[in-house]
Amino acid sequence: MGYARDVYDEAEKKLERRRMYNEQALEKRRQILYQRSPRAEELVHLTAKTSIAAARAVFSGADAKNELEKLKVKNLAYQDELHQILLKFGFPDNYLEEWHKCDQCGDTGYVGGKMCSCMRTLLRETAYERLNKISPLSLSDFDSFSLDYYSDSLLNGGKTSARAVMTKVLAFCRKYAYDFSENSRSLLFQGGPGLGKTHLSLSVAKTAIDRGYGVIYVSAPAILSKIENERFSGRGREENSEQLVLDCDLLIIDDLGTEFTTKFSVSAIYNIINSRMIMSKPTIISTNLTIAELQEKYNFRTVSRIIGMLDRVEFVGSDIRQQKRRERKTNGGK
Repeated sequence: MGYARDVYDEAEKKLERRRMYNEQALEKRRQILYQRSPRAEELVHLTAKTSIAAARAVFSGADAKNELEKLKVKNLAYQDELHQILLKFGFPDNYLEEWHKCDQCGDTGYVGGKMCSCMRTLLRETAYERLNKISPLSLSDFDSFSLDYYSDSLLNGGKTSARAVMTKVLAFCRKYAYDFSENSRSLLFQGGPGLGKTHLSLSVAKTAIDRGYGVIYVSAPAILSKIENERFSGRGREENSEQLVLDCDLLIIDDLGTEFTTKFSVSAIYNIINSRMIMSKPTIISTNLTIAELQEKYNFRTVSRIIGMLDRVEFVGSDIRQQKRRERKTNGGK
């Protein structure tokens, strides 16, 4: 798929930084070895000199063959001595070679004029990062999720409390994130506003990203607006956000139902959910709406996909944001 020019530029900058790091790391290794063995530095220089001499010998005349043979013997002797020094200090044979993250292309991004698989991965990751910039991924994790805001009182005269329910929800989400794979189930986080759906959605996203998965976390209004703008502005060929959300390992759509409802938004939501279901790709959707309210806002086939595709995770309790506002007022606004 195509990407915007700035996505390519950012990926190229990342490769350039990677190559600079490789060069600096090699120079650091050289200095470590040379400090331990000055002879190793001498051998490196001698090897380079014999290579230059060999190149000159090719154009020196009729006796070039004998001269090349002598230089080859010298070069092999230098290399063998250097190998023994590396062995002595416990360094690998390629210690004085540049180490690359991708050995296939040498971190250039291309092999034989064709784009390397590592460059394609880098482009995808960069495109995901751009979409994720609108989400506060770094602001939430499981350790900062507090159960103190959930009451121990029994719910509606039942046998369990909000805190007991949310303790299980927290444990479930943590396990889901740390066990996440491309075969994981899709989830529907459902409950009133301010109950922690966004916090735990972000925590799942952050953990999955840290584990190396391609995750896109977006709010429903933001992604639908972006897809619509790309579709009708003609930028879809360069910035195909819809394709990105279809292809990623895990898609998290926050605040479904808060977007402005149009025929386009309803159709786009259905296409995203249905396409990912067909491809068996995990999706997490969070919403403040009940099933009945979802049915009023969307058509039957969209809601049936949500109900049939996603395992429901119910959030209960009292609005945490309102509790925190009351605390601030009580503490004099601090």
